[in-house]
Amino acid sequence: MRIKKSFSIITIALPVAAVLVTISPLGRLLLKPVECQLKRWQLPASVNTSKPDVSTKKPRALVLVATSKPPFPCCEGDTSCLDKQIWGENGQQSDRKILFNSIDNSLRYLQTDSAKKRYDKYQVPGISRERIINSLQRFRQLLLETKSAAELNKAVAEEFVFYQSVGNDNKGKVLFTAYFEPLYIASRQQTAEYRYPIYALPPDLKDWQRPHPTRLDLEGADGLQGSQGKLKGLELFWFKSRLEPYMMQIQGSAKLRLLDGTQTTVGFAGNVAHNYRSIGKALIDDGELPSSGVTMPTILEYFEKDPKKLDVYIPRDPSFVFFQENKGAPAQGSIQVGLSAERSIATDKALMPPGALALIRGHFPFATDNGEMKHRTVSRYVLDQDAGGAIKGAGRVDYFLGTGKIAGDRAGVTVTNGQLYYLLLKNKSS
Repeated sequence: MRIKKSFSIITIALPVAAVLVTISPLGRLLLKPVECQLKRWQLPASVNTSKPDVSTKKPRALVLVATSKPPFPCCEGDTSCLDKQIWGENGQQSDRKILFNSIDNSLRYLQTDSAKKRYDKYQVPGISRERIINSLQRFRQLLLETKSAAELNKAVAEEFVFYQSVGNDNKGKVLFTAYFEPLYIASRQQTAEYRYPIYALPPDLKDWQRPHPTRLDLEGADGLQGSQGKLKGLELFWFKSRLEPYMMQIQGSAKLRLLDGTQTTVGFAGNVAHNYRSIGKALIDDGELPSSGVTMPTILEYFEKDPKKLDVYIPRDPSFVFFQENKGAPAQGSIQVGLSAERSIATDKALMPPGALALIRGHFPFATDNGEMKHRTVSRYVLDQDAGGAIKGAGRVDYFLGTGKIAGDRAGVTVTNGQLYYLLLKNKSS
């Protein structure tokens, strides 16, 4: 599980409830290619997303729209609705095995008592644990049987219905950001070089008085005072830069290369009861960075030029994350399964179905051979396996991009609007 989101500096008003609707085709639109790609995937104007749900008396969480046409409203000549990465796309290797693994992770979760309890309380009509399981099993079988992205989409269109998030505008627009698992050099012991620690979960955290101590209270303005208070003796690993432990708290996990040449992993173990505050936004508010165009690389460059400012801005975030050593196990999501690169997403689990099969569509960055980033509109079948402290409402998705520098570079420039859909097998009566 991740408690934070990477240095997101975008602030938007988010709805308090998700509204999921089945897609209705929008018909042939005489639009420019880019406009067509966007508008074809919007919710139909006829869908009433504000009408309360009869059973819950709350804002409607699901609106069923009858459709007899394939739920992939691509423009003429546009193949971006196909998930071609399953078979390899634009010089990238096929990640079919990764998708299989991600599906199997969700299926294991859905057999747990935790999943049963969560779905017993899930209030979106038509979405149940049993239906999610059946949908995943059938989609897995289709992955085995189909030979191309087009063939898979055809089968999915025939057998599945799509439930679309209304997003943050009631038209389906979802803001996508991305996160990753950093790879850092660390020491098990404090040294003159390796001074900045991460901490294990305090065994008495549940007994701490509320409000909890803030980051500043726990580690001081310089990040070196943890041994003077509640964190004494809880140090797990030590790092050269103060920014590295903070980045780990934002991403929720990391892979570590130790000084003796061995490797290990750490993951989220708990956190204090304070909301995350973006230091990127603080930099903008102070006039240190421009009001637009700020990405994680921009923020990192700022602190590289003036590292002393870390002691000014990091303490402004009152949140604080504790870790556990996972001894090489992959980064885990909030449903306690390993995350899969480009096949796992984080959403608001108060609204979205945990472990479910989804389709995301957006304009995402890809690394070229010369190290530059090229954005492409793509569609990806993913599994909803994680949550995040800043990922709230129907209009937010965080996309897991994997481990290491390239994944981090891509995550740092991922800020795009797109669409989110959940795929469920049609009922026998459909």
